[in-house]
Amino acid sequence: MLTQSKYVLTSELAREIVNKAEEEAKKYGVSVCIAVVDDGGNLVEFRRMTGAPILSIGISQDKAYTAVAFGIPTSEWYKLIKDEPALLYGIVHTPRLIIFGGGLPIKLNGQIIGGIGVSGATAQQDEEIARAGASIVQKVK
Repeated sequence: MLTQSKYVLTSELAREIVNKAEEEAKKYGVSVCIAVVDDGGNLVEFRRMTGAPILSIGISQDKAYTAVAFGIPTSEWYKLIKDEPALLYGIVHTPRLIIFGGGLPIKLNGQIIGGIGVSGATAQQDEEIARAGASIVQKVK
C-alpha cells in the first residue's frame, strides 16, 4: 500500500484537551502552562494560567515536543538513561529534550496524534494534569 490514513489532532480537540488539563490543575490549586502539539511537534494550543511561572512557558512546550518526538512520557527518560553515563550527561544537552514528568504522547487507537506538556507544579502533578487532558482523546470516536 502506498498511502495510509492517519488521525489528525484538530485545534478544537486540542482546545478541549487544554480545558480539561486546566480544570485538573485547578483541583490541585496550581497555576501551570499547558501546551499541545501535533504529531510533528508543532504547537497547536497553548495556555498560561494566571500566575503560572514564566519559565514554564517554554518548558511545557518542550515537554509536549519531547513526548511526541520519542513517543514516550517524559517521566520515563531518566529511568532509560540513569545507568548510561554517556547518555545521562550528554543527551540532556539536546535542545528541547525534557527528562522529567509532565509530557505525554497523545494517542488515538494506538496512533500518536500529538503530545501534551504541562509545567508549573511538581513533576508528578504536571504529569497527572497532562494525563487528565489527554484522557479527552479516549472519549473521541
